[in-house]
Amino acid sequence: MLWMTVKTASFRWEAELMQQVLIAHEISARIIDLGVESYMGQGSPAALQVPAEDEQAALLLLSTVDEVSEAFE
Repeated sequence: MLWMTVKTASFRWEAELMQQVLIAHEISARIIDLGVESYMGQGSPAALQVPAEDEQAALLLLSTVDEVSEAFE
């Protein structure tokens, strides 16, 4: 299965929150820890990934209203 990164977050809890939104809409998601900060206790930047076939739906669900409006103009 091909996974696509749809968002990155400065803190893992932000990625976990976005993951819960996607799971509520029955979209599989996984979180990938980025960098050494996660191992040094300095916070943990993370990337949120979804299967390639769900990428567009995930991007729409995680976008702000302004981003969605611009996409359809």
